[in-house]
Amino acid sequence: MATRCLYGVRERAKLATEFSVRILNRYILSEILSHTLIGCAVFTFILFMRDLNHILEMVVRNSSTFGYIAEIFLFTLPNTFKVTIPMAVLVGILLGLSRLAADSEIIAMRASGLGIGYFVRVASVVAIGGTLLGLANSLYVAPRANRAILDMQLALETSQASYEIQPRVFYEDFRNAVLYVQNVRGGTGASNWDRVFMADVSDPANPIITTAASATVVNDSSQELLMRLRNGSRHETIAGQPQQYNISSFQSTDLPLALSQQNEIHLGRLDTAIYALPTAALEERTHGSDGRRYLLELHTRFSYPAACLVLMLVGVPLGVVSRRGGKSSGLVFTLLLVLLYYVLSYTGIALSRQGKLSPFLGVWMANLLFAAAGTFLLWQMASGGRVLSAIAALLSRVPNPKAQMRQNGAHLSEIFDRLQPRSVRTKRGVFPRLLDSYVIREFVWMFFLVLASFVMLMLVFTFFELVGDIVRNHIPLSTVGNYLFNLTPSMLYAITPLAVLIAVLVTFGVLNRNSEIVAMKATGISLYRLVVPIVSISAVLAVALFIFDDFYLPQANRRQEALRSTIKGRPPQTFLHPEQKWMFGQPRPGEPGRIFYYQFFDADANEFANLSIFEFDPSTFALSRRIFASRVYWDAPRSSWRFVNGWERDIEGNNTHYTDFGKTTFAEIHEDPGYFKKENLQSQEMNFSQLDRYIRDLRQSGFDTMRLRVALWHKLAYPLIAIVMAVLAIPFALSMGRRGSLTGIAVAIAVALAYWVVDGLFGAMGNVNYLPAALAAWSPDILFGLTGGYLLLRTPT
Repeated sequence: MATRCLYGVRERAKLATEFSVRILNRYILSEILSHTLIGCAVFTFILFMRDLNHILEMVVRNSSTFGYIAEIFLFTLPNTFKVTIPMAVLVGILLGLSRLAADSEIIAMRASGLGIGYFVRVASVVAIGGTLLGLANSLYVAPRANRAILDMQLALETSQASYEIQPRVFYEDFRNAVLYVQNVRGGTGASNWDRVFMADVSDPANPIITTAASATVVNDSSQELLMRLRNGSRHETIAGQPQQYNISSFQSTDLPLALSQQNEIHLGRLDTAIYALPTAALEERTHGSDGRRYLLELHTRFSYPAACLVLMLVGVPLGVVSRRGGKSSGLVFTLLLVLLYYVLSYTGIALSRQGKLSPFLGVWMANLLFAAAGTFLLWQMASGGRVLSAIAALLSRVPNPKAQMRQNGAHLSEIFDRLQPRSVRTKRGVFPRLLDSYVIREFVWMFFLVLASFVMLMLVFTFFELVGDIVRNHIPLSTVGNYLFNLTPSMLYAITPLAVLIAVLVTFGVLNRNSEIVAMKATGISLYRLVVPIVSISAVLAVALFIFDDFYLPQANRRQEALRSTIKGRPPQTFLHPEQKWMFGQPRPGEPGRIFYYQFFDADANEFANLSIFEFDPSTFALSRRIFASRVYWDAPRSSWRFVNGWERDIEGNNTHYTDFGKTTFAEIHEDPGYFKKENLQSQEMNFSQLDRYIRDLRQSGFDTMRLRVALWHKLAYPLIAIVMAVLAIPFALSMGRRGSLTGIAVAIAVALAYWVVDGLFGAMGNVNYLPAALAAWSPDILFGLTGGYLLLRTPT
């Protein structure tokens, strides 16, 4: 009987232990999985945002539907998942175990007899799941997605290009034609143009010129416009016989205008064709003449999913010993390990492409090294070695955020004590008060933490992209460091609104979860009064962003663009418009209008080759004179152009007068060399006033400035989104109830993604002249601002 009772007790104890272990398994797995999913969302969001504007503008330009846009987004995600799944597994293990270690739960589990092998077994569930998911994505989903991308790219290239003509801009995108329209008027089913100039450049040395007082234009087919020209003339010369000149006048004529094939559509990477190959076909091509290239891709499809396992081996011991630092130390470890792993991976692949390493060793080098390091750390932890003890001692110096939050809770209690009624009241200012200081301190701390984390992640991803170029072009690390240093300001500018959004969501989410907002309301403080410090700080940040963009950011962007060209091995850039060979002159009152056409311009020597000048009556656009010279150079002492070996033809109706010359000058042509040296500057390399002057200068010469005008208004609209994000985040934070900060981060990513999609769509519509520039830039701010204000007003105060 006693034996049976003892056996029963042992069985019950065994069952209780197994039940407890199962509960612990689910608890640890939920902690790791939640951080893994959030990490995957954050990493995918950062990588995905780089190509978002390009994709949106391309689909807007080709009149694609929202369903088509969604398909493009879905098909580009698998390539991103190949990189982000291993990173997400690592961040989930490190942050999940670090959180447990910071709360001393790891110590309690180990004291109950659970060794390091237990944590490895639990974490391996997530790692194996990530590996299987990565293999399915890499071997099956990604190749088919890339094939779909190539098919969509081909369809877009042959589809109708939506084309909106702007007045006073030279369009060289038509097939063998250049178009200039002085004025554009809308119509039902057609467009009406006034004062049209068109050049047929099938023979660039002898363009055929057609001018008309007006034109009506309709879409004749998917790739062609039909123009009905009125009251115009056609001017044609014969190559090598300038004396022969044909003029034909017309009252009305129809002329087709074909759209050029679109050659600049790229939905995927340049080597998407290799990524689109099925694994079986890829393996067959490894035995061909270019086998190394395909063998590298084949090994990569297996190595990145396997990285989940080797990163787990490193992540478990480091996460378990992160007792003091908590999630902060886990985040630091994540950044360092991700940087180290992908630097080794990209370096090995680059060396393999150069033939310095075998494809297997180059691709798998990072996995082999991390597997060895992880095994060593696990052995150290099991045997109580010195290496992990040193790491734990180092982490003990990292401040614990939760301790800081507990301190803040004590401060809040002290604040409420001071808010209690007193017999003698002193006069206090309306703003700021002690409670404002508390909210601001919590917000600012979270804001800088998020900002630093995202900027570090973006720098790491940028470094990943450049590793191959750094190795191939033998770029010194000092140059890379200088480039990343000058790239950081633009990242700070771009991420600040997102950091405001996450900081507000997390700050108010934590206050709401801890019932601190309820306590504040109990003292008579309204929610609207509570958000005053957050909105005030956001307004300060918005002003700071504009000042930062106006005084410092353009110079930093110019430096980082020059350094990026060096890293990429590009030749020195002239920053001119070499493709722009048609320019409108600077007419003075009472002078005819002039259009300049040249085949080459030496900006250093101030010299043209094969320059043609077309003078016309500004009211009718009828040609009145043509000048051609094989060589034109600037005579600095006389401040005039010298025309060499050419001819001049005066035109009156259908009558012309021809004169040739060996060398002459035309005093009425007063445009100096600086007028033709139009720098091809990017909008981000200029402040607001510089960009405004640049746009006016280009518009005078007939350049398309729509994209620049959208960017000009965006310089005013983008800083204000910091205020909009703060107002939008508060009702979301209060609606999350007692859910944690991870939910806040997930909501922030969803809101930020929605904003950037909307901003990209409106910007793309502005760039192709579907919307006015100001409306394209300000619409996202207005839409999200109205949404945030409405939700805030609906929130109980």
